[in-house]
Amino acid sequence: MNVQRWIARREQSWRQLDQLLKQAEGRGLRSLQAEEIQALASLYRSVSADLARARTQQVSTVIVQNLQSLTARSYTQIYQGSRHQEWRAVWQFYRWGFPAVVQQSRGAIALATTLFIAATSVSWWFAWQDPTFLELIVPPDLIEQVRDRQELWTGNIVGIEPFASTSIMVNNIQVSFAAVVGGIPAGLLTLYVVLLNGILIGAIGALVGQNHLAYPFWAFVFPHGALELPAIFLAAGAGFLLAQAVLFPGRYRRLDALRQQGQQAAQLVFGIVPLLVIAGIIEGFVSPNPAIPDWINYVVGVILFMGLMTYFRQRPPEVL
Repeated sequence: MNVQRWIARREQSWRQLDQLLKQAEGRGLRSLQAEEIQALASLYRSVSADLARARTQQVSTVIVQNLQSLTARSYTQIYQGSRHQEWRAVWQFYRWGFPAVVQQSRGAIALATTLFIAATSVSWWFAWQDPTFLELIVPPDLIEQVRDRQELWTGNIVGIEPFASTSIMVNNIQVSFAAVVGGIPAGLLTLYVVLLNGILIGAIGALVGQNHLAYPFWAFVFPHGALELPAIFLAAGAGFLLAQAVLFPGRYRRLDALRQQGQQAAQLVFGIVPLLVIAGIIEGFVSPNPAIPDWINYVVGVILFMGLMTYFRQRPPEVL
């Protein structure tokens, strides 16, 4: 290879890349036009190839060092800029996208919420009226602890908060994912998850109510439940969206409807994960803390729930 001729032929590209990099470094990558960004990426690939060739040929150390510098600067701008755009996209999703998809899915979420409330109410009524029903739903050791010893089980978390919090997070995420995936078999598993959780809450509510422990029990539930229960309703709503695609694809093929509804369901899942993580931290460290008065737990729960509902009602600035 004629090194001097090769350098003369490639030098213009190196200068062009250097000029683009100086602009990006001085005013940011967003200051470049779309065609300039494309040129930057193309020149980065060609200069990388030039660097590899220069290292294998008899090219001066100065040229190799200059090409190394251009390559490193290009990599920094392209990939750091990409990461910046990715984080910006994540921020935009949680700022506006997640509330928008919740609003778009309100029918499926309302169905999940209604089924849960109905199951809770029916279970509470039967458990209050019939001890046999209560014994079918609630484990015997739990009944014994509440009825005979007049104490809640929530104090078991105290002293093992980090382990308990992690276990709670994992369990809640598993339940939520089961509710989502359960939509594929015509929504049957989603329906089971919603009704089962409603029945359990209703029966336990009746148990603590009959034994005059309702106030401390619901004080325990309120702080984390303000986020955890809505997250489960959202997950179940995502499952019902998938079930709708399977059962009622409309004018679409079933696979196409499932793909379309699956994108919406995936956005709901992506949004609820932080809610479940925060709820797990609260349930592990705040809800069972004996140093926190019950009334504060109620206040915290109400504030979190109202804040979450306000967040879900947000609309992007352009549609205000």
